[in-house]
Amino acid sequence: MFEVLDIGHQNNCLDTAVSVLETEVSRLQYEGNTRCIKIVHGHGRGKLREAVRDWCREHEGRFQAVVFGEDYDIFHKTSVSMRSDCGNPYDLDLGRKNRAITYLWFW
Repeated sequence: MFEVLDIGHQNNCLDTAVSVLETEVSRLQYEGNTRCIKIVHGHGRGKLREAVRDWCREHEGRFQAVVFGEDYDIFHKTSVSMRSDCGNPYDLDLGRKNRAITYLWFW
């Protein structure tokens, strides 16, 4: 299963947005029905994007892979494997080099 988490358009402060990220990722992993999550952090000034990606680096072993939106295309081996595993062949962001999103592929 594939989920979308939009933390970039909720008008939360940076700390609250990262807290929502942690809470939702933990919930989805605990429930065990989700294989992949698309985090929408938006463009803006890039502070939330960097905070999300820093958070992903801090939790490195927790995920099978982290794919940045700008890398998400049919020529990126991890993206192809993740899409196949998560059952999301029609994601509109594929190949768009969208820096406003980050994907987490769960174990």
